[in-house]
Amino acid sequence: MSLEANNPNRETWLDTPENTDFPIQNIPFGVFITRDDIITIGTRIGDYAIDLGALHQLGYFENIPLTDDIFLQDTLNDFIADGRKTWRAIRNRIAEIFDKNNAQLKNNKKNRKTILFTLDEIEMQMPVEVGDYTDFYSSKEHATNVGKMFRDPDNALLPNWLHMPVGYHGRSSSIVPSGIPLHRPQGQKLPKGADTPIFGPSRRLDFELEMGFVTTAANQLGEPIKTDEAEEYIFGMVIFNDWSARDIQKWEYVPLGPFLGKSFGSSISPWIVTLDALEPFKTEGPKPEKELLPYLKTKGKKSYDINLQVGLQPQNAEETIISNSNFKYMYWNMCQQLAHHTINGCPINSGDMMASGTISGPTPDSYGSMLELTWSGEKPLKLKNGEERKFIEDNDTVIMRAHCQNHEVRIGFGEVTSQILPVYKG
Repeated sequence: MSLEANNPNRETWLDTPENTDFPIQNIPFGVFITRDDIITIGTRIGDYAIDLGALHQLGYFENIPLTDDIFLQDTLNDFIADGRKTWRAIRNRIAEIFDKNNAQLKNNKKNRKTILFTLDEIEMQMPVEVGDYTDFYSSKEHATNVGKMFRDPDNALLPNWLHMPVGYHGRSSSIVPSGIPLHRPQGQKLPKGADTPIFGPSRRLDFELEMGFVTTAANQLGEPIKTDEAEEYIFGMVIFNDWSARDIQKWEYVPLGPFLGKSFGSSISPWIVTLDALEPFKTEGPKPEKELLPYLKTKGKKSYDINLQVGLQPQNAEETIISNSNFKYMYWNMCQQLAHHTINGCPINSGDMMASGTISGPTPDSYGSMLELTWSGEKPLKLKNGEERKFIEDNDTVIMRAHCQNHEVRIGFGEVTSQILPVYKG
């Protein structure tokens, strides 16, 4: 099925801002509560949210095989499980409905009132019920920086790193959408020079700039997914802030890896941008530095040119941009991650979330965490209001943004905004 929705020359009859992240060529998917307190699946063009449940009930998706309630649910899981053929058909039809040359809905005032909402009339929700969540560690620059700080600078990467996408199974219950604040975590920490841990709030609270991808039901128990088939099972991507309590994690992670230092919260952007919408921005990733085992080899362009930005905003103060990076720096791509995840026969389900791991570029201003930006607190960041930061303080807000841009179109993800509140007191 052709990607008619991606036509860069298409214009919409909706009034959209210049340089919006959500032109008619994007058509992401999300879940929101309407002004009438109804939860629905929708999409977005410009600053309008579009109720896909209402569109379907009013007959705008005729001749596309859909169940009656496919968009009348509180998650995208069932829609995602329908597969890429359905996703493409729906995106193409939405593009057709809102094309400036199509008067079917444009001239129907009654239906427009039912279908269209301004952003201040809705409240975004988690787009999927995340059954399982895996966090990878796939940026060579990030892994090298961490290795230099905490291990031998001449052997920063562990021996397995260049041979496979390293990852761990995370906690899905604490993944929340943009706008939901998180409390500072507390736990055990080992002070420098001590041999007995103490208990208390994390003092080295950090963000991690990541992208996440959402899968459909992909394989049976025991059945691996090949790299050249992996994209068929990836629905789309979100911005992913994988919060990290560095001091808690440092004490707990040997021998089994991250636990309480990670599981207290991760934040995502609420609109899932499909791989189809990102097709024009495919690019080459870094070349392998070691000969890969056959199951991890890929052909063609498997990465994406996605510009990433992080802002830090203290309470009642102006935001300071502290990092500009790009998803294309990732050493291990999504196809390799999914192939490695399933090579042992692990089944992947609709709505599963896979995070890239911290994305850091080659220069200090492109690092994807406070740990790197301040070099473990040795080089504090100067903010616009004159304050300094080694790590994230109470009431700080972290804002992450992402978009793709070429000479024809801009496709963006919006932002994920998250504030850190003091330790929960009950």
